[in-house]
Amino acid sequence: MTHIDFAYPRDSNTQTNGKTDPAGEIHPCSACTVRTLTVCAALEAEELRRLAEILQTTRFDAGHTVFGEGDPAETLYNVTSGTVKVYKLLPDGRRQITGFLLPGDFFGLSVNDSYAYTAETVTPVSLCRFPRRRMEALLDEFPKMQRRLFSMASNELAAAQDQMLLLGRKTAKEKICSFLLLLSQRASRRGHKTNPVHVPMSRADIADYLGLTTETVSRTFTQLKTSRVISLLEGNKVQIQDMDDLLDLAEGA
Repeated sequence: MTHIDFAYPRDSNTQTNGKTDPAGEIHPCSACTVRTLTVCAALEAEELRRLAEILQTTRFDAGHTVFGEGDPAETLYNVTSGTVKVYKLLPDGRRQITGFLLPGDFFGLSVNDSYAYTAETVTPVSLCRFPRRRMEALLDEFPKMQRRLFSMASNELAAAQDQMLLLGRKTAKEKICSFLLLLSQRASRRGHKTNPVHVPMSRADIADYLGLTTETVSRTFTQLKTSRVISLLEGNKVQIQDMDDLLDLAEGA
């Protein structure tokens, strides 16, 4: 599997995707298309320069384990392209996917010295990598970034509560419809088209996220297609044919 690291030098003659200031400092953050969504969105130019000094960008192919549950939590990550899934293995060997991370999402935080979950790429991804200790030092130095991270953590908590509702109180059809709406909403926040919905994850991944079997997920997609609520397109896309129907089905109407 491809794994490429890029460190950003401070030589004005070096070509990168970043931009250089008059002093020849290279700022990869200034060319980041998802920076407004990330933990560094609140930073000013000088603060971004400081952040750029500690980051590396990394590319992984699909199916790569970024880190495993129990590994030393030495690095923090920001997704700049692609999709990452995070999951825990239950004692009986079953897998519970707790989230899908999209461009702009930050992950790798841990209250202990080891990661509490596994992170694995769903598609080819690009990530920004930050050494944990150096990042923590910058968070102490830049309160704006600390507040931004707190806000993002609060949103993650709200998302976890929504997933608890999905797992506990909804039927299979309601879960699938709610999941498609969630992906559509997340695409909207990133300035992408909300319809068709890009669904890069496998049926097995969706099943392990929603607490269903793979067969139930496939059968439910077929039912929604037959009833003309959705259509299945090439390129892992789902066309929502009737948004009102999908909303009603998601709410159990």
